[in-house]
Amino acid sequence: MSDPDLSSLRDSIAEVDRALLELLRRRMELAAEVGRLKAAAGSPVEVRDVEHIVLDRARQHADACGVSEEVMVSMFQAIIRGSVERQYRVGVSLRERRGERMLIVGGSGGMGTWFRGFLELAGHAADISDPALAGLPTPRPQGRFGALSEIEDLDRYTAIWVAAPLNRMAAVLEELIARRPRAPIVEVASIKTPLLGALAHARDEGLRVFSIHPMFGPSKSVYETLTFVLAAQTDPIEEKRQLAPLLAHPYTRIVAVPFPHHDRLMGWLLGLSHLTNMLFGAALAKSGIDPAELQACASTTYSNQAATALRVLSEDPDLYLDIQYLNPHRNDVYAATREALGQLVSLVTERDREGLRQSFADARRALAPEE
Repeated sequence: MSDPDLSSLRDSIAEVDRALLELLRRRMELAAEVGRLKAAAGSPVEVRDVEHIVLDRARQHADACGVSEEVMVSMFQAIIRGSVERQYRVGVSLRERRGERMLIVGGSGGMGTWFRGFLELAGHAADISDPALAGLPTPRPQGRFGALSEIEDLDRYTAIWVAAPLNRMAAVLEELIARRPRAPIVEVASIKTPLLGALAHARDEGLRVFSIHPMFGPSKSVYETLTFVLAAQTDPIEEKRQLAPLLAHPYTRIVAVPFPHHDRLMGWLLGLSHLTNMLFGAALAKSGIDPAELQACASTTYSNQAATALRVLSEDPDLYLDIQYLNPHRNDVYAATREALGQLVSLVTERDREGLRQSFADARRALAPEE
């Protein structure tokens, strides 16, 4: 093909791109109008049923476009996420008129900042109490406090969210309990066992405390599925019903588990997954191979694992130490890890093909149980 022919084709593609961008702009305008109508009516931005219809339609046209269903679905999923974001953005000003005032204790940290954005997107006003603000010159901006003691009236808040560091969470809860706020308290600790005393104290004082665990970090987009594990201290169904309005969002998914089961579950969901990534990095550090060479020759499996490990290893080591150390079930996880490694080493050393096949099958069932 000559250069003029290639240039002509690229010009034609650019024209199609401009047409697509104009169509996308029009689609987002329509989404914005939907957002205005829903906000005016106080309706949630529910999209799941519509998503299934749109994605099914995309799959049906994949062959005609000469691409796989996966590619077509991924393109329309991105368009849907954009439409949802647009609906939220245009509806915020209307929703603010009906929003509540919330307090976020630890609001300057990673998850505190995330919850601030989440709540403000739902139309609420979020005040912040955080020791990091104590050093700011006074007078501080309205709704910004360096300590709980600076807030005269906690009863003006509809809910109090506690996103304090894990090793400070129990003390912060006790400080709140001493103030006896009428509003429910929502704590977001990754490990719940260290809070048993404070939570029992709250119940004795007749205060409502919801123990939730956002199963994501502060970089999580609010336009994706947001899973919150509720460590239910009483009836899971009733607690979930009471909590749901505080987490109202079309992508919120609340999974209630009995409080005593939470930390055992997190030993495997967090403890093991974090440990695996830390081990991956620590073992590579002992390999003696130049990291640049590893990266240059990397397989898909290595690249995926390395990217996940690097995200973990780029976080605060103190947080990951606390998640490991404070979980009372960590020794069960460590024992199973040692046993599994020993078994795999033995199977490979003995070239036990049938045993390794069985090990793979058992692992697949654990990772992807049949519906």
